[in-house]
Formats: sequence, structure tokens, C-alpha cells
Amino acid sequence: MRAMGALQTAVMHLLQCMCGNNMSVPLLSQAVTVSGSEKETAAIIFLHGLGDSGHGWAESLTEIQPPYVKIICPNALSIPVSLNMKVMMPAWFDLMGLSPDSPEDESGIKKAAENIKAIIEHEAEHGIPPHRIILGGFSQGGALSLYTALTAQHQLAGVVALSCWLPLHKTFPSAASSNKNIPIMQCHGERDFMIPLEFGVMTHGKLKSIVNPDLVDFKAWPGLAHCSSPEEMASVKKFIEKYLPRI
Repeated sequence: MRAMGALQTAVMHLLQCMCGNNMSVPLLSQAVTVSGSEKETAAIIFLHGLGDSGHGWAESLTEIQPPYVKIICPNALSIPVSLNMKVMMPAWFDLMGLSPDSPEDESGIKKAAENIKAIIEHEAEHGIPPHRIILGGFSQGGALSLYTALTAQHQLAGVVALSCWLPLHKTFPSAASSNKNIPIMQCHGERDFMIPLEFGVMTHGKLKSIVNPDLVDFKAWPGLAHCSSPEEMASVKKFIEKYLPRI
């Protein structure tokens, strides 16, 4: 599912270079951007997991991409990650542990969120308003998408949070903006031993105390490990079509 053909790779690299002159938003200069086949009236910003890149997720998302939707998959910078013995790898922020009580990289999380908000502002300035943008991600990228959306000045169209958790969860609900009616789709594998299902369940409970609980949907996938699946992506497609309809 994550494999990419030579032609698709060439197209991705071309699109990546086309936005490389935008130095005012650093993450956009290296993002994988897939244009819609029609006039773009909406966007999906999707954040990869620890040690990954935006390329594989961009390919997966093109399989469910409405023709009027732009896909933006930024690439995280490589930083030393404490959880992996300070090895340098692509990461949105440092990770000290994978339990609800582990110390957190508060400054790194907040800085990363501001970088994602800068992409949202850039899209707004170029014709796609925040209420026509879905923010999503997998694992650490999903965690950052939740934190960013909940603290953003503007209300987004929705959030897709795959196999993840809510960073700095103890600072909520006070850290949240006044945007309470944001749809959130959470998905988690029942056999995820890296980010256990119970973390997703705990996050779901927390989210329902922060935003309108009727808009928070949780799907647990039997047999799924710390990865995605065609069935999960089909659910993501339905979420996109519901909250980013054609206008």
C-alpha cells in the first residue's frame, strides 16, 4: 500500500520542487504536494509518523483524493530522539517515552504546532480557508494534528487522528481554543503494541471533554497493528467526503 511507482515518484518530486520557492513557510519548501485535477477548493494536510516521510502517505491519499482537494504532506526535520537513544531521525518533536505519564517535549510540540498553523495560514492566504482544510496524521503526526487543531485560532473542517494520542493532555481543556464544533475521526488498531489501543481509548475520552462529544468518532480495527489498512483508508475517504464536500 505504501509502495510508489517510478512515474508517481517523479510527479511527486516535480510538485515538491514547484513549491520549493516558498521560503516564508519552511515546511512547505520540502512538502510533498499533490494538486487536485479540478479547481482546488479544499485541502488535506497530513503528517507522517516518527522516522517516516510524507511520500508514502501522499501516495495513499491520492487513492482517495477528491478532484477538488489538494494534498499536502510535509516532511519533518531530523532531530535526535530520546526514545531511540538520541538517534537522528525525522520527528515532529522529541519523544521521551510512550506512556501517558512520560515527560513531554512541550516546547518542541508547541513549535511544531506553530509550523503547521503557518501552512494553514498560507493556504488561507492563497484561497483555501481553514474551514475547508482537514488536518490529519499517523502516530506522532496524528498526535501533532490533534494538538494543532485544538489550539488553532481558526476552526478546521476536521481532524483525522490515526493510531495516536493527545500531546500535553494534562493542559486540556484549558489549552484549547474556543472552537468546540470540530469533527474528529480517531482510528486505532486493536493489535497496536507500539501505541496501545488503551491510549487511543483514553484520548477519545479526553477529546469528548474538550469538543462537542457528538463530533468525536472512534473506530477500533480488529487485527490491525501500528499501521494503516485499506479498510481504514476507506473510512478516511468517507470522512473527507462528508466534511469537505464539493462546493
